[in-house]
Amino acid sequence: MFESFVQGLDLLLRWEIYFYISLGLVVGMFVGAMPGLTTVLAMAVLLPISFNLEPMLGIPFLIGVYKGGIYGGSISAILVGIPGTGASIATTFDGPALTRQGKARKALEMALFSSTIADFISDVATLFLIALIAMIILMIGPPEVFAIIIFSLILIASVSGESGLRGGIAALIGLGLGFIGTDAVTGATRMTFGIDALAGGIPLIPLIIGVFALPEILEAVETRTKTFIEENVDLSKAGQRLHWHEFKGSIRTILRSTAIGTGIGMVPGVGQVVAAFVGYSAAKRASKSPEKFGKGELDGIAGPEAANNAVNGPTLVPLLTLGIPGDNVTAILLGAFVAHGIRPGPQIFEEQGALIYALLLAIIMANVLFIFLGYILLKPFAKAIQVKKAYLIPIILALSFVGTLSTGVASDLVIMVVIGICAYVLRKLKFDLAPLVIAFVLAEPIEYRLSQSMLYARGDIFGYLFIERPIASVFLIAGIVWIAWMIFGPWIRRRFRQQGA
Repeated sequence: MFESFVQGLDLLLRWEIYFYISLGLVVGMFVGAMPGLTTVLAMAVLLPISFNLEPMLGIPFLIGVYKGGIYGGSISAILVGIPGTGASIATTFDGPALTRQGKARKALEMALFSSTIADFISDVATLFLIALIAMIILMIGPPEVFAIIIFSLILIASVSGESGLRGGIAALIGLGLGFIGTDAVTGATRMTFGIDALAGGIPLIPLIIGVFALPEILEAVETRTKTFIEENVDLSKAGQRLHWHEFKGSIRTILRSTAIGTGIGMVPGVGQVVAAFVGYSAAKRASKSPEKFGKGELDGIAGPEAANNAVNGPTLVPLLTLGIPGDNVTAILLGAFVAHGIRPGPQIFEEQGALIYALLLAIIMANVLFIFLGYILLKPFAKAIQVKKAYLIPIILALSFVGTLSTGVASDLVIMVVIGICAYVLRKLKFDLAPLVIAFVLAEPIEYRLSQSMLYARGDIFGYLFIERPIASVFLIAGIVWIAWMIFGPWIRRRFRQQGA
């Protein structure tokens, strides 16, 4: 491991890496600041660009977009009370109040410093923990990995969006799409409906762009406002910069939220939004003056922003060690890893240890660049939220089509448009599409691990999984219990409330 770490350090000695990280951070901050756009949209549209770069350039570029986007959402949340990303919803509780008090600059700088510090600490923790976790996972076999993936998918589907049922349906649709094409075991084609273009399965780029980009574009066009926000931002009232004593007073809040975000980030399916709310609540409970929260409290910025950014690094733990993406962003990152020939799993440090350590170190270095770029570009990005839709939407649409055609297969464009229209309809029906994409990318490892398990089981797969493999049985039973609770839990809670009344 130490040898791989040293080799990884050597791979970082290239200026191009830092150029692409910086480019990703700038793009991410810009898109994150737009209330009508999302980080996921930017990553989906820019994914084909990363495919045309080598792994040490393409993946850090996407991670830069990811980090910049999560922070960028705080800009509009603070200035106009509209979260640029879901992760910035909790920031709207105190951000606009600080802006009205003439302290917008303090709030924006607190968001920047708490975000980068929390991100840096959690990334370092990820670097030291991830290899150890991969070594532990190496001690288990295909049945256990299969059970963990199934349990994670159930968990992700049940907590995504407003309805666990809709999340489950979306996951089943994603699995169905993932199984289209050629059976890896028998070599027979399945579910292609006689369409030759589907014989090799649904390609990843058209699916990701179709699911994430087209619905966003259609919804942006659907709202008839000329700009993403209707309010004018007066930066002349931004106020003084953040002072050291003000930042020092929030250090405990930042460290507490960093620990919260790091823990939440390692659990698939929870993500930044939950971390931000937990971080905000923890800051309010620990405060000596909780009554100030919601009225313009700097800790109300530091808490959620540190927590949601601390999630970024630890989400790579289940992604790299088990190949399980926890949300939309990590599903896109998984696609980037696979496209570059990096197959996440417990063997990844044995097979490509130097490259993985180099990528993890590049992610840590991204935070150093982030704090400088964020500080320099704070004012321009604060103005960027007033950019007209007429300038941005056509560019995003063109990038979506060009990115899809970058595969060199014309039929992929048709696949992208069909999937995009279907995804738009599902969005209108209040479906969260994260379980769909995650299930799609997990379909292949699920099938592969199940096939291995059936081979070992020698015909008795039920007994093998539930009796002979206790670790696998624990995860599978936990998944079944979780489904049962999601179905019957509301009824049980109502009964207890009625009896208590």
